[in-house]
Amino acid sequence: MNDINYKTEQEQFWSGEFGDAYVDRNVGEDLLESNTAFFAKIFAQTGPMDSILELGANRGINLQAIKRLLPNVQLEAVEINKTAYELLRQWGGCVRVYHQSALEFSAPQPYDLSMVKGVLIHIHPDYLDKMYDVLYQSSKRWILIAEYYNPTPVEIAYRGHAERLFKRDFAGELMDRYPDLRLVDYGFVWHRDARYPLGDTTWFLMEKSI
Repeated sequence: MNDINYKTEQEQFWSGEFGDAYVDRNVGEDLLESNTAFFAKIFAQTGPMDSILELGANRGINLQAIKRLLPNVQLEAVEINKTAYELLRQWGGCVRVYHQSALEFSAPQPYDLSMVKGVLIHIHPDYLDKMYDVLYQSSKRWILIAEYYNPTPVEIAYRGHAERLFKRDFAGELMDRYPDLRLVDYGFVWHRDARYPLGDTTWFLMEKSI
């Protein structure tokens, strides 16, 4: 299998029926409340911002939580799945929603914060460097990565599918690729947290040298 097939298969997988099922799972007031608590920790470090971009925003559960905390922030999103894209547009909280692959996105301007949450784990390793570049180039100052962490790269079967979920040190690799990035803070949210569970997410907040 060559590189272009990895990219094509990945995009078809997430833009099709499996992606639609993922959209249906990512909903609910409990999830929204957990995300609101999560982003409150992040914004305590960054302070107010004017613009935020999410790559792979799905139906917008993260952006809805952000809007609760920063009602005046300009939100933009990139989403490959058409069902999720339409739900994002219907929500109406984004200034722009781009219906395309994040791998092919070129930011029209840098945003105060660029972020991914539960996205890099689904990118084939052959395309991670491209995702890192998009994430970095889209940011004016802050970068947030919230993914499954593992100190060494590992592939895990995902709902019966191979080559669809990968754990690794995404933040470390991004910082190695861009040495001007400074780690501001990091943390972990346990799926059994008594108040705000959130799927064993490890997050890293980084800042560009300015």
